[in-house]
Amino acid sequence: MHEPLCDIGVNLCDPCFSHDVDDVLARAEQAGVTRLVVTGTSLARSEAALELCVAHADRLWCTAGVHPHHASECDELTLERLRSLAARPEVVAIGECGLDYNRDFSPREVQRRWFEAQVELACELSMPLFLHERDACDDQVAILKRHRSRFDKAVVHCFTGDAASLRAYLELDLHIGITGWICDERRGGHLHELIKDIPRDRLMIETDAPYLMPRTIKPRPKSRRNEPANLIQVLRTVAACMGMSEAECAAATTATARAFFGL
Repeated sequence: MHEPLCDIGVNLCDPCFSHDVDDVLARAEQAGVTRLVVTGTSLARSEAALELCVAHADRLWCTAGVHPHHASECDELTLERLRSLAARPEVVAIGECGLDYNRDFSPREVQRRWFEAQVELACELSMPLFLHERDACDDQVAILKRHRSRFDKAVVHCFTGDAASLRAYLELDLHIGITGWICDERRGGHLHELIKDIPRDRLMIETDAPYLMPRTIKPRPKSRRNEPANLIQVLRTVAACMGMSEAECAAATTATARAFFGL
């Protein structure tokens, strides 16, 4: 047996969960995933995440923010609404925010503007940051450096980058979130060595469900929808890579998550 797990990043407000979220949470509980942080990726999703947390106050918390894909939707009222959401005790971080130069769904200058605005909001409110980054490490680090003395802590959610980007984030004393990407032999193998460089007290695990179904699940599920219950697959791979027992890894990542988010 191991310590109950915390999934620090799950998109429970995705429409694919709308018909059976109670069953999803029951399966998570059965698998030992007892605390979940629901990701806010837009104003609408952040508001929906808060509603879900209110309905399941014993195990759910959430973030409030705007993902770079939705940066073009932002205006000054966006920040006011995020500030209002963040006043609720269920909201434990600002985000998911950051830069995404991989898909560029919003113009890069717009992404940078509204990412920095959310960083400034986190500084103002003394709240953690829940970060997204794809192919944009240099610009992301530059923005974070400008404000690093003013925000307390941040986690790079779903880290998939290279050694240089990991080093840059660790030099800023950031936390790192690892998903089922590490379970993917086709594209996540480099993380098996890199993860050893992450201090144990700065490492957390997550599913990013419904995305990133761990490829270590055998036999492969018929559904491609990932669930928080599959966090155990991430735990097993991370523990093996770190040279830890599953119990040690569970205890360390859960303690770090609870301290980081104040759960």
